[in-house]
Amino acid sequence: MNKRVLLLGGTGAMGNHLADDLRKNGESVVVTTRSSRKSNDEIRYLQGNAHDIDFLKRIIKEEDYECIVDFMSYSTKEFRERRDLLLNATEQYVFLSSSRVYAESKTPLQETSARLLDCCTDKQYLKTDEYALAKARQENLLFESKTKNWTIIRPYITYSNIRLQLGVYEKEKWLYRALNGRPIVFSKDVASKSTSLTYGGDVARVMTKLIGNKKATGEAFHIVSPENIRWNDVLNIYVDALTEIRGTRPIVELTESAIVPEEAKYQYQYDRLFNRTFDSGKVEKVIGEVPTYIKPKEGLTRCVREFILEFESFRTIDWRMEAAFDRRTASRTSVSEIQGKRDRLRYLGYRYAPTIMNVIKSMV
Repeated sequence: MNKRVLLLGGTGAMGNHLADDLRKNGESVVVTTRSSRKSNDEIRYLQGNAHDIDFLKRIIKEEDYECIVDFMSYSTKEFRERRDLLLNATEQYVFLSSSRVYAESKTPLQETSARLLDCCTDKQYLKTDEYALAKARQENLLFESKTKNWTIIRPYITYSNIRLQLGVYEKEKWLYRALNGRPIVFSKDVASKSTSLTYGGDVARVMTKLIGNKKATGEAFHIVSPENIRWNDVLNIYVDALTEIRGTRPIVELTESAIVPEEAKYQYQYDRLFNRTFDSGKVEKVIGEVPTYIKPKEGLTRCVREFILEFESFRTIDWRMEAAFDRRTASRTSVSEIQGKRDRLRYLGYRYAPTIMNVIKSMV
């Protein structure tokens, strides 16, 4: 019998692939999205904000689902308010956590490895509900629940043709600069670290084998490519791909330590400065096979090419960060490139008078 599967916020690097894979398996797929998307006979889109609990209550009341896959990013308070609602609405609730929950480890990470929430001694950090801590606290809410009809998925750094990361930087902070002829700024401290990047489609393919799998309930799994790669090699893959596609080689400026936006300071400190390796034996045992993963060089090169040739659409540019990068590299951005008076002033202020801008900010 075909399963009815609801994907909450399933339009990102993993969600689009998961919807397609489930459809190919004959499942009935419904996806929530904040933007308008045209439904078809195989995938139905519901426009609305899955953070809105009234919207959530309405859609799970209107139709029964054998599985709910939750891609949303909640505060711990938000998740506490809806945990039981979600668990009681389906036979299997799949919660997207993150392998960022893990603490630093000198051995390959397993699902039982220590988490930052359990062993970090940074009191200031522990006072926050930063992403890695929030996900771990929300995992705890599932561990403590009366029912065990949940499955926790811990992907790590996933990429696609719309998401390409370099250390703590999303494509808006490195690829945008390269395509506009300005130097890519990266740091030696992160470049030397070992990591794992996994194609979103590969994560989705493994997830389909956990959906409806009774061995997966009440368990946590990370789904991560087994191939380790240094960030410096990731950078070189990007640069080589851009050189091949554009015909000119981007300039790279390496700093000793990263120029980090405020919102990413803990991601930098408690993840990107760690060497990460993973042991995927648990998920392999449960699905009964060793998954295949696309090699980083092949996958990243293809995704860069697809983005440039088919999409080349960026989210909001952080002009304060652009100013910092330009200051570091003695570059200048034409104000004609910047849309809006407020962003132009922001760029010019932080580019040429950052001290004054910081004083003004502290007074506001």
